[in-house]
Amino acid sequence: MAYEDLSNEIIADVGGKDNVISVVHCTTRLRFKLKDMKKANDDKLKATDGVISVVKSGGQYQVVIGNNVADVYDTLVKVGGFSGGGSVPDDYEDNGNMSLTDKLIDLISGIFTPALGPMCAAGMIKGFNAMFVAFGWIAQTSGTYIILNAIGDSLFYFLPIILGITSTKKFGLNSYLGATIGAALCYPSIVAMASSKTALFTVFKGTILEAPIHMTFLGIPVISMNYTSSVIPIILSVWFASKVQKLAKKIIPDVVKTFLVPFVVLLITVPITFIVIGPIATWLGNAVAAMVSGVYNFSPALAGILMEAFWQVFVIFGVHWGFVAVMMTNLAALGYDPIVGLSLAASFAHTGVVLAIIFQTKDEKTRSLAIPAFVSGIFGVTEPAIYT
Repeated sequence: MAYEDLSNEIIADVGGKDNVISVVHCTTRLRFKLKDMKKANDDKLKATDGVISVVKSGGQYQVVIGNNVADVYDTLVKVGGFSGGGSVPDDYEDNGNMSLTDKLIDLISGIFTPALGPMCAAGMIKGFNAMFVAFGWIAQTSGTYIILNAIGDSLFYFLPIILGITSTKKFGLNSYLGATIGAALCYPSIVAMASSKTALFTVFKGTILEAPIHMTFLGIPVISMNYTSSVIPIILSVWFASKVQKLAKKIIPDVVKTFLVPFVVLLITVPITFIVIGPIATWLGNAVAAMVSGVYNFSPALAGILMEAFWQVFVIFGVHWGFVAVMMTNLAALGYDPIVGLSLAASFAHTGVVLAIIFQTKDEKTRSLAIPAFVSGIFGVTEPAIYT
């Protein structure tokens, strides 16, 4: 496919270069932020060879390309001459035409989309590694297993660092500060403290908030919790840090801003995170996990029916990432997650439909789209399958 010709057609049909505020891409879609969506020619784009479909969601104009979206994106950025590599500026907020729901969707998708590719890759490696052990091909004590497990598990273990970076783009914080805050949450001595069996004293005894205190900060009790693989604490911490940074920039003289602003941001944000933000976010996350588990325990069949009926609809409109925080919270709080299992039946059923299309269709274009869609679907990325 001539990516340059396709890129020119896409740019023209979204209303031209002047109508594009920014463009990024996820696993299968070019995600535009346009000045005026009415200028885009939906029907012409959908009929363009190389374009699977068009979706409008979360204040974004999404052009579904498929598995070769990264190549198309790279060419489109060059052809369009978009500044910043086509990325959304750190301080950009599209508040004009977005509802509260759209803002929430845009926030969640903006945080998780940049990590989607590596996250899928890590998940595939973890899956293969588990399969190799189950088949008896490798042992869990072998170096092969250990290295593959490190590759697959590292992203999820150090997720606060990853989300600390991606969250900064939505909240306007320096990305290295976000990474540092996330790293502090995963710091070995902090993780070890949370699992220690000795405690100075216990707070909120006899309640669901009961927690041991292993250390203090300037005399203030710090509730030790394990934040590896967590989602909500780092997102709230980066948001808080962005507010601190904004205030610090107004107060601190320009001559010392380069090092003094980060100094103030970290010195205030990290202790506040461990003392206030982290525990509250974890408690709230545990409450959400408990509610989800409650519904599942009440009627797994009903929960399954609802999830299977609507899961692919969520994916179509790009809102399925709203469940990621709940999934991660469940894994951190419970050690397992029922939502993933409930969504798998719909995902693999759809993948099976695509496999049937491969064998039955006589349309070569449809088959050329269906084959990579089937491969993606096997590994859990079902958007190509949906539009095939």
